[in-house]
Amino acid sequence: MTGRQEPYYLSYEGDFGLSGLAEAFALSPAPENARAALDLATAKLDAYDRDRPVDSVDHLSADQRSILGYDTSHDEWGYADDLRADVRTLIGSPLSDEAIRTVWRAAAGGVWDPAAHGKSTRDWLRCVEETCAARPPRKVPGRRPAPSLLWDARPPSADEVRDDVTAEIRSCHERWADSLPSPDTLTALEEVAVHAHPELAFRLFLRVLKACSVRIDKERYDRFQALGDRFGHHGLLIDTGLDVAWPPVDPARRDAVWDFGLSHLAGQAHQDWHGGREDIRRAVEADDIGQTPGSAAAVLLDDALRLLRSALPDAAVSALWSGAADWPRSTDGRDRLRLIADVCRERLREVVPAYGPVVAPARTELADTVLREVRETASTVADKAVSPHWRPVPATEVMDALEHVVTRIDPDLGFRLFLRVLGRLSVSLTQEQYDRYQAIGERFGYGEYHVSDVDHLVETG
Repeated sequence: MTGRQEPYYLSYEGDFGLSGLAEAFALSPAPENARAALDLATAKLDAYDRDRPVDSVDHLSADQRSILGYDTSHDEWGYADDLRADVRTLIGSPLSDEAIRTVWRAAAGGVWDPAAHGKSTRDWLRCVEETCAARPPRKVPGRRPAPSLLWDARPPSADEVRDDVTAEIRSCHERWADSLPSPDTLTALEEVAVHAHPELAFRLFLRVLKACSVRIDKERYDRFQALGDRFGHHGLLIDTGLDVAWPPVDPARRDAVWDFGLSHLAGQAHQDWHGGREDIRRAVEADDIGQTPGSAAAVLLDDALRLLRSALPDAAVSALWSGAADWPRSTDGRDRLRLIADVCRERLREVVPAYGPVVAPARTELADTVLREVRETASTVADKAVSPHWRPVPATEVMDALEHVVTRIDPDLGFRLFLRVLGRLSVSLTQEQYDRYQAIGERFGYGEYHVSDVDHLVETG
């Protein structure tokens, strides 16, 4: 069993190691022989080195590597080293050859079975390990890697998570055993968790579910994400390729971690932003990890429709956008909202064809609370302007538009845009103000990092 506890997330946004190699096999034509299978493994390693040059990723200092058990000659551990570690963990374990074969075949979607070519899976994996070992370290000569700010987020030990991983695997026996290529698949995965390493077992378990198109419910998906978070995995490692029974799209559901809707789109607008369909399209496709596909488009459409159907004058709509977005060309009022709504509908037709937008009544219980915050700030920015050197918009116009949104359209939307305006006007905040904003955000159901977008405005000392 490997003793390494390296922070994988420093290098990978998707699957990696042996489970990542299994993914490559599952997505490729079946190799004709063992040589072709090794060539596919080599191509996977080459692709990583080509796409992720060693000087483009986060690094660990020599001291940090020593603490974590890294080879200090490396700038970055690299795919070959992680694949090699997975392989050595598996083939060095007491698992039987048949158990290793069962897990590999299921994870690779049945595409490559070494036994069908006269070689045990364990022996073939030894060839993979030798291929990895022959690759040179990923290193920039003459450079000492700088300390990483993320290095201390270390994964848990095997003993801390083994029971949780095996519990997830065992809970699938009755429900999904018939969906897998062998009745022994889940038992073999349990053996990997117990006798090899639970982190490797978890990734291979996910890979098997994906290869076999097993549909899971949202509750189980959330548990998978929580487990992955403990290991330091990127959310996309769990997300990509997993068949999830998502709940219906609901723009009233608050499950985004960061900002969302029109205020989020405004935050994407900057000097290099063109404001066309492609820019908006990128925003509406950016569902958070764990959100039902189409959620970003639905909540943005909801915001746009609220403003379009309101009595807010075009000039005020333009002032509102100017105040929230770092983009000088912001004088097109409702035309921009119509374009946004059109792109949102286009996205929703693709991912949720049956979705019909219904703008729910606004939540007004916090209107007075939000209004007090807007008016308090308005009195301190009366002499300021948005974009003072390029098509300046008086801050008074922006704050008046915000007050209209809060009192007559939607306090939630008004508060989200207010947070954006604070940043655009560089408004200094007291800790007490920031704490109040956090409390308002919690009552609206905002995600963990939503209000923290303005924490840099808090005065210290």
